[in-house]
Order: sequence, then C-alpha cells, then structure tokens
Amino acid sequence: MIQAKKTAASTRLAILLAALMTSLCGIGPTVSFGAAVDPVWSLAEKEKPALLETLKELVAIESGSRDREGLERIAARIAASLNALGAKVDIVEPGADAYPMSDTPEKPGAMVQAIFTGQGSKRILLLAHMDTVFPRGSAAKQPFRIDGNRAYGLGIADDKQGIALILHTMAILKAMNFRDYGAVTVLINGDEEISSPASRALIAKLGATHDAVLSFEGSRVDSDKLSLATSGIAAVLLTVKGRASHSGFAPENGVNALYEIAHQILQTRDLSDPSVGLKMNWTLASAGVTRNMIPPSAQASADVRVLRVSDYDAIERKIRERIKNKLLPEAEIELTFERRRPPLEASAAAKALARHAQRIYRELGKELIVDDQPEGGGTDAAFAALDGKAPVIERMGVLGFGEHSDNAEYVLIDSIPARLYLAVRMIVDLSQDKTLK
Repeated sequence: MIQAKKTAASTRLAILLAALMTSLCGIGPTVSFGAAVDPVWSLAEKEKPALLETLKELVAIESGSRDREGLERIAARIAASLNALGAKVDIVEPGADAYPMSDTPEKPGAMVQAIFTGQGSKRILLLAHMDTVFPRGSAAKQPFRIDGNRAYGLGIADDKQGIALILHTMAILKAMNFRDYGAVTVLINGDEEISSPASRALIAKLGATHDAVLSFEGSRVDSDKLSLATSGIAAVLLTVKGRASHSGFAPENGVNALYEIAHQILQTRDLSDPSVGLKMNWTLASAGVTRNMIPPSAQASADVRVLRVSDYDAIERKIRERIKNKLLPEAEIELTFERRRPPLEASAAAKALARHAQRIYRELGKELIVDDQPEGGGTDAAFAALDGKAPVIERMGVLGFGEHSDNAEYVLIDSIPARLYLAVRMIVDLSQDKTLK
C-alpha cells in the first residue's frame, strides 16, 4: 500500500467534494434514482470543468508504454487522486505471471489498483489504461488545448479520458455518500498498448471475482455506443535459419533462407476462414545480409484475428502442421505463436446490462447504440471476460477521435456529462440490483 502525498490536484479535488456535499445537503446515504434524471445529471454537468482540468494534467505527463519514468509519474498522480477519494491504493509491479512477447520491454509499466469498500454486496470492476503509443518528446506536437467543443491532447482519447472519467465518477459517488456497493475496484494498467503482458493475469483474476466489468475505452464521435465484442489478436513469428555462401562462386553450398520463408508463406496463405471470422495474413518479411550472399536467415510475421477463444488452438495446430513440409530439408524453422489478446465475446449477461444502459441514456433523451458484433481491435476487457460469468461492457468512455495520431487526437467536451451520468447510474443500479435481467 502506498502513502500518497497531498498534491495540488488532491487539494482541488477535496474542495470540489466539499462543494458538492454542500449542494447535496438533502440527499441521504443511499439514493434510488428510478427514472429521475436529477440529482446525478446536475452533478455530472458541474463536474465537467474539473474533469477537463484532470485531463489537462494527465495529458501533460508523457506515458508511453516503454517510458518507465513517465509511467511512474502518471501512476503517482492517479494514485494520489484515488487515495484522496478514500480508496485503498496499491502500486502493483509486474510479476512472475507476466506473458512476455517479442516486443515486451524488460520492465513493463506497473498497475494502479484501488479498492473502494462499501456496505453492500455487489463487486464492480472499472478498467482503463495510462500508457500511450507515443515516444518521449511527442507532447510538444500535441499539447492540451480546447478548440470549441474539442479538447485535444496526447493520448487524450486513448485512454486518459477513461482515467479521468473513472476518477470523477467516483468523486460524484463520494459526494453523494453512496456506498451501497460491496466494492468498486479500479485497475489502471500501464501496458495496454503492448498487449498487456504484465497486467493480463491480474485483469483476468479480477474479472472472475467481480459481478460486473465496465471498461472505459472511449466511444467514437460518429457512433455514441457501447461495445460488447471485439476481435482476438495473435501474432505468428516464423524464423528460418539457412546457411550462407557466396551467391556467385558457390551458391550450391548455401541453404537459401529466403526461398524457404517464401515457401512457408505461400503454403500457409489460405488458412483464413471467413465462415467463423478467422483471419490470418502475412504482413512482414525480411531476409539476407547483402546482395552477393545466399541468405543465412529470414523472418516473417503474420497478423491473426479470431472471434472465438477456441479458434486459437485450431489455427496454431494448422500452421505447425503445414510448416513441416519444407522446400529445403536442411533449413531450420522456428515458429512462435503469440496470443496477444483474446476476443471479447458478447454474453447474454452483457447484452442485458447494455439494454439497461440504453434505458439510462434515454433518461437524457439520447439513444445509445450497443454493438454486439466484434470490432477489428482488441481490448483488455476480454481478459476480464475469460471465465464467462460477469457481464463485460467496453467503450464506457467519452466520445473521441484520432487515437494514435500525432496531431489530431481529441474528445468531445459535450459528451462528458452524459458519460459521467451513465457511469454513475450504472454503478448505483448494479449496486442496488436494479439492472435489467
């Protein structure tokens, strides 16, 4: 457990909470909202300026997936806010259960885990990530700024808005003195953009022990929606070891790794299966040292997408069987199959909870789209869904655009109150067992 130091941000948060408590002097310790929009809506609107200030502070901290110093700084900032809100906070370092992959840094970022203990029985897990795809020095190209209805900044849509939304959702619940949940667990990881090698085991463990999972990746400006399904992502890494020789004097003494890798790519090019949404495509290849040398080595990688966890085993078996057929018997072939992220499959429980979210949104006169078909990308929420019991909902965050771009990433400011309202109402209704079945 960490002892978070008081910061200027924590002081501002305390002042905000005091003001909110004053405005809510007539609200008791437990609130049943029914179809009423207030007081949650008015609180969500009041919270918007404070959330934008939090976003400004988070955007100012560069936190690329390989930037340990930046990740430690933003983790400390997040931990201080969660501590000020009354949570028990831990900084969780990568452990022996990490799943290293070809691009995993030696020391991935730590996780911030916070537990808010209530007086009820329901356990709710909130997920977001603090790492970005940007290398150190990128902030100058994309500083925080507001232009009309847009707030721009480095990683603001992916996923610093998710962090801010969680912090200010819990601030509203604290101001309301709402504690009808058993526990609200917040997990903010620092390795999502590199397929979560260090955090996946903890996310899966927490998903199995909670009653609902809400993940705060953002929605899109052209589609105010929640997602219940995403693709699973795997990578195939194929390495061929041949033997070098002079390509003019004695090519027959070599073993051409380029020929072998080309053979292997061609004989595994037809493994996609559109009937089940399985896609496998070779996307990168390299070979050789110089023009007049028989290539002694070659490498290739393929991108794999699946819609069902069970399809991983089948496609890996097929690839391993195919590569036994060599063009050059003396070539040595090594295959690595990395399961980078499982698919998120839409469960009946998730569909029911999403219908309840739609009902909440209609209280604001807004229609919420629920997408139960897999998207092309992956999500950490899929790890939380591996046991198949708790409903898992993705894209609880605000509407945004331009993820991974270096000068055009933004969120829509006017979407903040509605998404705060949705998050608070979902936690309240889950806690009081008022969601649709």
